[in-house]
Amino acid sequence: MKLLTPLDHAMLRMESARTPMHIGALAIFRLPEDAPDDFVRQVYEAFSALAYLPFPYDSEIAHVPIAVAAYWKKADPDPSYHVRLHALPAPGGEAELGTLVEYLHSRPLDLSRPVWEAHLIEGLSDNRFAFYFKAHHCATDGAAAVETIQSWLSTDPTGLPPTGTPDESPDMGFLQKLTILPRRFTEGTLATAEVLNRVARMTFGSESVIRTAVSTPDSQFNQHLGPHRRVAIENMELATLKEIAKATGAKVNDVMLSIIGGAVRRYLLEQDALPKQSLTASVPIGLTRESDTRNAATGIVAPLGTDIADPLERMKVVAAHTRRGKDDIDHLSRTAQDYFALIGLTPLLIAQHTGLGDRTPTLFNFTVSNVVLGKDKLYLLGAELLTLVPISFLVDGYGLNVTLVGYADTVTLGFVGCRDTLPHLQRLADYTRESMAEMLDAIAELPAREAPPAE
Repeated sequence: MKLLTPLDHAMLRMESARTPMHIGALAIFRLPEDAPDDFVRQVYEAFSALAYLPFPYDSEIAHVPIAVAAYWKKADPDPSYHVRLHALPAPGGEAELGTLVEYLHSRPLDLSRPVWEAHLIEGLSDNRFAFYFKAHHCATDGAAAVETIQSWLSTDPTGLPPTGTPDESPDMGFLQKLTILPRRFTEGTLATAEVLNRVARMTFGSESVIRTAVSTPDSQFNQHLGPHRRVAIENMELATLKEIAKATGAKVNDVMLSIIGGAVRRYLLEQDALPKQSLTASVPIGLTRESDTRNAATGIVAPLGTDIADPLERMKVVAAHTRRGKDDIDHLSRTAQDYFALIGLTPLLIAQHTGLGDRTPTLFNFTVSNVVLGKDKLYLLGAELLTLVPISFLVDGYGLNVTLVGYADTVTLGFVGCRDTLPHLQRLADYTRESMAEMLDAIAELPAREAPPAE
C-alpha cells in the first residue's frame, strides 16, 4: 500500500473541469539515419508493451471512505487506451504539431484509470517525430517526470531502455484506513505549528516572501480561465546564461527570472497593461525526495522586477529576494517544508472549487519553475532527443505557467497560457530572447573587473 502524501492528495483535489491538474512533456526526436518507414510505429508498439512503466503509472487511485486520503492500488493499464499513435497533416511543421499538442494538453485525464497518457506523433518535418506524455500532478511533479522520461532514454545511441518489474500496490487494509486520520492529524498539527512560527519571522525585512506575496498586483494573467490552452516555446543557450551569471555574480536561475521579468514588462507595456508594482512569480524549490513521494517541492514568491527598466538593477532585486526565500525554507524541517507548500496551495484549492479564482487576493501572478534533464545527449532506440518541452498546468485565476528544462547545451522554456484570456502567447516567448539580448548589452557596458564569486 502506498498512500498519497497530503501534498499529492491536494493536487488530486484541485482537479476541475476548466483547470485539469496534469503536467506534460513534449519530446522531439530526430529519426536514425537508417530508420525504416515504420520506425515510429515500432516505438509505439514497444511502448504499448508497458514494460517501462514505473510506479505509480501501473496503479490507479483508490479512495478511503472518509475522504481524507487516497492511495495507489495496483491496476492493469489498457495500452490501447493509454498509448496513442497520431500522424500530422502536411507540411508537418511546428504549427501542426503545436495545434495537436494544445488539444491533447487541454483534455483532462480520466481519473478512474491510471492517470497518464502517451502519444507518439509521426509526420513531423525534417526527419523528426515527437512523443507527448502527460500525467496527473498527484502522480508526479516536474522533477520526477523528468527522471521517468530519462529512464526511458539512453546516452548510447544503440542502447535500450531498462526493463523492470512494477511495484506492487495492494489494497489497503481496514485497520490501515482507520489509522490514517489520527496519523495525519498529529503530523499536520506539529508541522503546522512549526510553519506558523517560521512564517511570523518570514514577514520581516524588505525581501520577505510574505510581504512580496501580499503586495502582488492584479494583472492580465489573473483572470477567470477557460478550459483550453495555448503552448509557446523558446530555446536559450546555456553558455550565454552562464556568461551573464558570471558577469553579475548571480545564479543562472536568477538570470532566467530576470529575463522573464523583462519579457513580461515589454509584453504588458505593449498592451498598456503594466501595473506600477512589480509582478511576482511563484518559484518552486525542489526538496529531498523520499521513495514514495510523488511531489517533493515547496515554493517562494519572488518579484520579477517588471517595474524596473534596467536589466541589471532588476536582477539585483530578484536575486536578493530568492536568496532570502530559500534561506527561510532551509530553516524548516523536511515535514514542515511539505506543509508550508500545502498551506500555500490552500487558497488555490478553494478558488478552484468556488470559481472565485479571479476575485480572491492574488498571491502571485504566475509560476516559473525549473528542472534539469542532463548534460549528455540522449537517445530513444537510436533516435536522438533534440528538445524536451515542459508543458505545465494552470489553476483558476492564474493563466500563465513557465517551465524551464535544461538539456545538453540548451535551456528550453515551455509557456502554457489560457487560450481565452491570454493573447499572443508566442510573442511573450519571443520577448524572452530580446530580454536576454538587453541583458548582454548591459553587462558589456560594465567596467572591466573580475567577476564576483557566485553565491
